[in-house]
Order: sequence, then C-alpha cells, then structure tokens
Amino acid sequence: MELSGWFVVLASFLASAVEMVEALTIVLAAGTTRGWRSSLIGVGAALIALTVIIVIFGPALNQVPIDTLRLVVGGLLLIFGIQWWRKAILRSSGYKALHDEDAIFQKEQAEARTQGQQIRAGLDWYAFTLCFKGVFLEGLEVAFIVVTFGATARAVPLAAAGALAALVLVLIVGVLVHKPLSRVPENTLKFAVGLMLSAFGTFWAAEGAGASWPGADLSILGILAVYGALSYALVALLKQRKRKQLEANRSAA
Repeated sequence: MELSGWFVVLASFLASAVEMVEALTIVLAAGTTRGWRSSLIGVGAALIALTVIIVIFGPALNQVPIDTLRLVVGGLLLIFGIQWWRKAILRSSGYKALHDEDAIFQKEQAEARTQGQQIRAGLDWYAFTLCFKGVFLEGLEVAFIVVTFGATARAVPLAAAGALAALVLVLIVGVLVHKPLSRVPENTLKFAVGLMLSAFGTFWAAEGAGASWPGADLSILGILAVYGALSYALVALLKQRKRKQLEANRSAA
C-alpha cells in the first residue's frame, strides 16, 4: 500500500472514531433511559441511510476527472479541517471548553427522562428519532470523509475499511464498558484529524490546481509537520495571552 493509502485509512479511522464516540454517548443516554429496542432500531435505520449515501456517491465521484476532483475536494477538506483545527487550538489554549462526554451523557439522559411516552409503529418515537438523528448527523461527517478521501485517492475501499474498523472498535468498547467513552482522548483526536484533513486538503487542492509536490505523497508529512509546528506556536501564544488577561482581571479586581 502506498503512503497516501495509509494516510487515507488512518484519517478515516480517526475521524470516524471521534464521531462514533459522540454518537455512542447519545445512544447510551437514550437506551438506558427510554429502552434499547427503539434506540437500536433508530441506530440501524441511520446506518442503512448512511450506507446508501456512500454506495451512491462513492462510485459517482470516480467519474469526475481526477484534477477537478482533487481541486474541489481539497478545498472542501481545507474548510472542514480548519474548523476542527481552529476548535482544537482554542480548546488546547483554554479559550474553549474541552469536549466532555460525561456531561453530554448526563444532559441527554435528563432530557430523555422529561419527554412523554409517544408510541408510533410500536416504537418509542423519542428514542428512535434521537438515536437516528444522532447517528445520522455524526455519521454524515464520516460519510463525507470516506467518500471524498476514497474517491480522491482512488481508494474508497481503504477509506471505508478505516471507518468500519473505528465503528467495530467503538461498538465493542461501548458494549463492554456500557458507559460514555470519556477516557478516550477525544480532544487530542480532533486536533489530529483537523491537522490531517487540512494537510490533505492543501496537498490535493494544490495538485488539482496543477502544482507538483516534491517527493509526491511524502510531502503530506512535510505539510503535517509545518501545520503541527504552527499549531504549537498558536497554542503557546494564546495561552500566554489568556494568562495576561487573567492577571489583568485580577489586578483590576
């Protein structure tokens, strides 16, 4: 497997793991408070819908000229990745609260307990729709990464394999521990995924525009190193600024 293939698998795996951990929290909250039957049926319906999206759009993108595809997808990945990257920098520097799966789980449980019982087609409709929306919306980001990464690298099976591995791993751990995976370093994973999406976006967008990277796929490592160093510098700068703001506030008080 070429280096880009390994990157596709890794990026798909990490991004999918992050989204699936968040989806698992929603499903656990619904299942433990409203019942598992309707919750799991909602999960199954969402997974079927996501599979249909991947099956339809994956092969369709393979028909697009590779340079056009890389330019468009590279731009989209940059937009998508920079959003994750920006949030990760703000969280690491203390300007944004860290993602807390335990707090989200308790909030979802509290809301689920307050909802009335509404049965449709033999299902608890609140549990069904909560799990369907949670898994489907989180899964859309996974589907986007699988389809775009796979099609642009001409490696849809590799991207799908990375996502499937993440799904299996999160499901197994979720079943075993039966509680939110709060110990998973989700914020760190989001930082890594944001960097990888941004690096791939830069690499493919430049190639699509006609640029030629020295070292071909190895250039992705160089882009990652540059973005990683930039992230370190930005986090350090923001931490210093926040520390000065706190000191100024204490002095004013």
